[in-house]
Amino acid sequence: MSDNGIRHSLGEDVYAILIGASLSAFGIVMLHAAGLVTGGVAGMALTVSYLTGLPVGTLFFVLNLPFLILAQRTLGWRFAVKSAITVALLSALTWVIPGWSHMGHVDPWFAAIFGGTVIGMGILSLARHKSSVGGIGVLALYLYETRGINAGKVQGSADTLIVLSAFVALDARHILFSVLSAVSLSLVLYTFHKKGRYTGY
Repeated sequence: MSDNGIRHSLGEDVYAILIGASLSAFGIVMLHAAGLVTGGVAGMALTVSYLTGLPVGTLFFVLNLPFLILAQRTLGWRFAVKSAITVALLSALTWVIPGWSHMGHVDPWFAAIFGGTVIGMGILSLARHKSSVGGIGVLALYLYETRGINAGKVQGSADTLIVLSAFVALDARHILFSVLSAVSLSLVLYTFHKKGRYTGY
């Protein structure tokens, strides 16, 4: 039986944010261990991290600040606050997960496909509860909500540009794997996040 139209409780929103932030953070940590990037602000943060040695979580948080302001102006305070909490939590988790789970060798094929998919599932969990990991996802959700444009298509187009810009830090082989990670992420959103399929906010 469909639960369309039934609003989520505060507890359900909190649980979804914890799940979404944790999945996304784990995927980012996996990509970092394999020397890959992906799309969105996560991809930007990973690229800058490789170039500067700065922590991915710190960069992810700082780069997201303008997008969180955009979220407040376009999607409202409730969405912006949830997204800010999510971004802060995700940033913190990228710090602590490597201490909880030491990753030595991570095959780039596995990191690209599984890491990208895990991030996509995290973003999907957040989108279903009116939150996001900020960045391009804010624009993608805004266009989805206002114009019905598929979030995966918007995310995918932007991700392609972001991944290709990583040539300043990665070789061609790692760029190809990174493209695969971005495709894996976007495929989740393209497949499961469609207008009218889920309205239980």
